[in-house]
Amino acid sequence: MTQFILFLRSLLFALAMMVATVIWAFVCFALAPFPYNIRYRGTAGWNIFVVWAAKTICGIRYEKRGFENFPDAPVIVLSKHQSAWETIFLFMATPRPLVFVFKKSITYIPFFGWGIMLLRMIPIDRSKGKDAFAQVVTQGRRRMADGQWVIMFPEGTRIAVGKKGQYKLGGARLAVETNTPVIPIALNSGECWPRNSFIKKPGLITISVGKPISPEGMDAIQLMQKVEDWIEAEMRVISPHVYANESKTSN
Repeated sequence: MTQFILFLRSLLFALAMMVATVIWAFVCFALAPFPYNIRYRGTAGWNIFVVWAAKTICGIRYEKRGFENFPDAPVIVLSKHQSAWETIFLFMATPRPLVFVFKKSITYIPFFGWGIMLLRMIPIDRSKGKDAFAQVVTQGRRRMADGQWVIMFPEGTRIAVGKKGQYKLGGARLAVETNTPVIPIALNSGECWPRNSFIKKPGLITISVGKPISPEGMDAIQLMQKVEDWIEAEMRVISPHVYANESKTSN
């Protein structure tokens, strides 16, 4: 497929997503008086549309593995982060509503941020350090008691395909302090929806969900090491071609 065709398809997708964002912002405002589950599922219509548009226009398909590992109980989801795709997909695909921990500045984005403000997310000011984490613990405990799941990206930002960022302890600390199991997720969305790239490439994204990991008897460092070990090992299962040079180097 030529770069020109990829550009045209990516442009059409960007326009479709832009129009949908404006429309769904007003849908979110209209749903504001309704119970939270209705607001959440109504908002998720935007996510369903975007994932569908990415598949239909750009040829970005997906497959789910291990989704039976999601329990009917409170968990903290700790996911690999390669692109914006997984933030859109996971919002609509998990059995329980997700609570994202994210930079407060995102709420200032016109239409998109306005819609987020109507949901029970946890926007934080990272410059506040310990105070910001205390807010995550307080609100996270409350959200999980209400039946929602907290999701965090341990690497903190989108990481390029085949690379590994530093796994930060925030999600593991929350799990230890609230005695809540964590669910690790590996995915290779960056192969189709690269970070900081306008061009979207056709292909198959695999989302692999691991079994719950209990924090019992572990500190945050030990727990995060288990999460990191599982995610990075699973990345080599779902994207073996990306890590093929590792085996050649070790030999």
